[in-house]
Amino acid sequence: MEENHIKELPGLADVHVHFREPGFSYKETIRTGSEAALAGGFTAVCTMPNLKPAPDSMEHLQEQLDIIRRDAVIKVIPYATITRQRLGTELVDYQALAPYVAGFSDDGSGVQDEEVMRAAMKGIAPTGKILAAHCEVNALLKKGYIHDGEYARRHGHRGICSESEWREIERNIRLAAETGCRLHICHISTAESVKLIRDAQRAGIPVTCETAPHYLAFCDEDLQEEGRFKMNPPIRSARDRDALIEGIVDGTIECIATDHAPHSAEEKAKGLEKSAMGVVGLETALAAVYTYMVKPGIISLEKMTDIMSRNPRRIFGIEGDPGKVTVDFSQSYMVDPSTFKTMGRSTPFEGVELYGKILRTEI
Repeated sequence: MEENHIKELPGLADVHVHFREPGFSYKETIRTGSEAALAGGFTAVCTMPNLKPAPDSMEHLQEQLDIIRRDAVIKVIPYATITRQRLGTELVDYQALAPYVAGFSDDGSGVQDEEVMRAAMKGIAPTGKILAAHCEVNALLKKGYIHDGEYARRHGHRGICSESEWREIERNIRLAAETGCRLHICHISTAESVKLIRDAQRAGIPVTCETAPHYLAFCDEDLQEEGRFKMNPPIRSARDRDALIEGIVDGTIECIATDHAPHSAEEKAKGLEKSAMGVVGLETALAAVYTYMVKPGIISLEKMTDIMSRNPRRIFGIEGDPGKVTVDFSQSYMVDPSTFKTMGRSTPFEGVELYGKILRTEI
C-alpha cells in the first residue's frame, strides 16, 4: 500500500438525501441514514421533505427535528416544503420555518402552477434561503419510467422525455431572475439543463445545481431489466452524460448530491416498469466520483473535494467544522449492497469495482 494514496479530505456534504422518517421508517430512519452517511464520508446532509407528515409547518417540522436530535450521528438539516403537503397549491410560512431548515423544496413533485412558483419565490427570497426545485412538467411524463431513448424503444418501455425536466428549469430560471430568489436545481440529468443553467449563471441569475454520481457513470445503454436502474430523473443518453461531465469540468454544476432514496427490497424487485423510483448512494458516492471522474483525469482530487464538500457547505450555509474523511485511493472493492449501513440495497453500482476505500470519518 503506497502511503501517498492515503488522503485526508474535509467531511463530505450531501444536500439531497431521503431519510424517510417520520412516516416511512420501514425504508430508512434518521439513525440508519445518518450511519450510512458517516460510513460514506459525509458529515452533513440535508433531508428532503417527502415525509408523513410533510414538514410544512413548525408543528410538523418539529417532529422531524426531535428525531434528528435524538438519533442522528452526523449533522442533519431538513428541508421544509414549498407548499402544503407538497401539493403545489398553498404556500407555507417561509419566515417561520426558515431558521430551522436548509431551504425549501417539494422534491418528488415539481410545482406545476407558474403563479404559485412565482409567489413562493417572492416569499422565500427575503429569507435568504434556497428554493431547491424538483423540475418536472407532469403533462410531459406520459406514464414514462425510464429515459425516452434507444433502450426504451428497443425493449418496449415507456420513456420520460428530456423536455419534462428542462422545460420547467427554463421557467424556474425566468422566475428566479424576476424575483431574485436563490434557486437550486435538483438532480439535473439532461444536456439542455446544463446549457440553460450555464447561460443563467453567466447572466448573473442566482441559480446553482447538482447532479448525482449515477448520471456521471452510466447512460441508458447500461440499463438492465432491474429496479436498481430506476430513479427519477432517469439515467439518460451518453450525450447527456457527457454534457453533465462537461458541466462539472467548467463549474456549471457546483455540487454532487446522491439523491439517496432507499426503498424496501419488495418495492425494488418489480423490474424497470413497476419498481419504485429511487436508489441508494451515500456509501458509494465518494468512490464512484473518484473512479469515474478523478482516476481517469477528468477532474482533480481538489475539484472533487470542492463539489462534494466545500461548495455544498458554501451554497447552503452549512456551518461548523466539517471534520475529515481518510481515504485510501489505491484500494478498490466490489460494491456489495449486503454490507451497507443503509436499509436500502438498490444501487446501479452493485458488482462494480470502485476505487477509494474509506478508512475512517471523523466529526
